[in-house]
Amino acid sequence: MNASLFKQLLLAASLLSASQTLWAETYPDNVYFNMGVHNDRGCDAKTNNCIAKRKPGEPADPLYPATWVSDWIMYRVTANYVKNPPPYSSPPSTLKPADYTVSRGTSYYDNDYVPADKDGTGAMMEHYEKYCLPIFPIKDNNYTCSFVSLGNKAYFLTYPEDRPKDMPACCMFSPMNHPPRRDFIKHLPYSAARSQHLDGSVQAYALEIPVQPSPILFGYAFYKKASSDGPGQPAYQHPQSFYFSGDESVANAPIVSQNYLNWRTEKPNPAKTWDQVAKMCPANPPDCQLFTPPPSLKNGARPQWNQLLPPSP
Repeated sequence: MNASLFKQLLLAASLLSASQTLWAETYPDNVYFNMGVHNDRGCDAKTNNCIAKRKPGEPADPLYPATWVSDWIMYRVTANYVKNPPPYSSPPSTLKPADYTVSRGTSYYDNDYVPADKDGTGAMMEHYEKYCLPIFPIKDNNYTCSFVSLGNKAYFLTYPEDRPKDMPACCMFSPMNHPPRRDFIKHLPYSAARSQHLDGSVQAYALEIPVQPSPILFGYAFYKKASSDGPGQPAYQHPQSFYFSGDESVANAPIVSQNYLNWRTEKPNPAKTWDQVAKMCPANPPDCQLFTPPPSLKNGARPQWNQLLPPSP
């Protein structure tokens, strides 16, 4: 990270810290700061509404299609990631097979979906097959899970074939965690250095939030060259990967990269996606305990993504 960007993020963190008391009065504990990607917590005039400033000569921001479906391969990188940061090829050419583990999943997206309760717009489901998202202080992530955002509300689902003990079938992840908007990339700084990866074929973005003991990474890459999904369909910049910090201390996931494949502008089937919430969730699902798991699941380590706000002075 260059010095200028670090200073900007440090300033943003200071502003967020100064506003923390007000936020505590405005937002419940399960509304997480995420630089404007999933909600507007911490985003106001002082932080430029969490919109990253673009420099002259930097490329125009790509957009998500209005609807899409994509499979992906998830690489949990456990070694040699400091000298070889993402974005990665698939499989990662800068790493050895011993440096990562592999799992799979699928993402579904509909920008125009309106939930039955009319609370917000948009829908997204990220389905992790046999290995759940390793950002929580849970040691064993060998189970299938799904995150489903319907409008503003986000739910976490697990399945009977491999559901961990003490986990419900459905819980409320957050009451304010809408899907990324089509222009979500405006919230992430452009990274010229990371855009040199993969022989310069990608347009990469990365936010590194300066917290202790190490910065938290949230990054995304699109292919530079626009391409079409098929004959007669418009060309656009396809996403290449989503990369981020996981739980390092016990889940052993310092860096995680979801590399997309078979991306298509397809409208998701509600029966396989959004309708699962009504089938699996009670009318008022309990709040999730993923960041503060019960004793049978927790590892005692400090979680990351729910503690992005610096403590009050």
